[in-house]
Amino acid sequence: MSVLSNQPYRDRRHAGAELASHLGHFTNRDNVVVLALPRGGVPVGAEVARALGAPLDIFLVRKLGLPGHPELAMGAIASGGVRVLNDDVVSWYRIPESAIDDVAREEQAELERRERAYRNGRAPIELRDRIVLLIDDGLATGSSMRAAVQAVRARGPARIVVAVPVGSPGTCGEFVDIADEIVCARAPEHFVAVGQWYRDFSPTTDEEVRTLLHSAAAIETPRSRLVNEMATRERVTGP
Repeated sequence: MSVLSNQPYRDRRHAGAELASHLGHFTNRDNVVVLALPRGGVPVGAEVARALGAPLDIFLVRKLGLPGHPELAMGAIASGGVRVLNDDVVSWYRIPESAIDDVAREEQAELERRERAYRNGRAPIELRDRIVLLIDDGLATGSSMRAAVQAVRARGPARIVVAVPVGSPGTCGEFVDIADEIVCARAPEHFVAVGQWYRDFSPTTDEEVRTLLHSAAAIETPRSRLVNEMATRERVTGP
């Protein structure tokens, strides 16, 4: 580990730029899409998408917090009705199914609200047969990312790459068997929490997410450039 890698990232954009440097083999490939987990993963994903020349989209996942201790994840839900539980946490705290259902119901409502707010009517990017880079600002327990991988897998991608700027070494290691590829730019030995590796870890707002998605949609990628060129030729030459 270099001296620089022992220092926290300035912010999520800085983290995204460093993460992109570990993903250079995906640059300017028309079958790559960047999926960021809102909200904190979106500034990271936007930098990765910009550096790689890839389209950016979001994938909604919500942590299921332990009743009375919401900061502790007992599982997660994702778009498409996927639910992943941390069996160790559920068993240790003896969480009844009814309590899990109550938390999941609340989080599902928030997931649907964010889907409407962020997309602003835009359809999700097609994932079938594409290489999906799943991005977040870090991996601690990994519950949310596990739910994301499972849900994305159901949409038929060619490959799923989980990529984060920083993560627990143990959790990063677990994703070797969950994703097709795992990229943890930093996996510090003394990892405690994701936020300790950012100087600025202030919450990403809904407005920031919308702005980043809107800006990314306006950037021409290799795939969109090809589609535009084909459409232009058809207008010129006719059917």
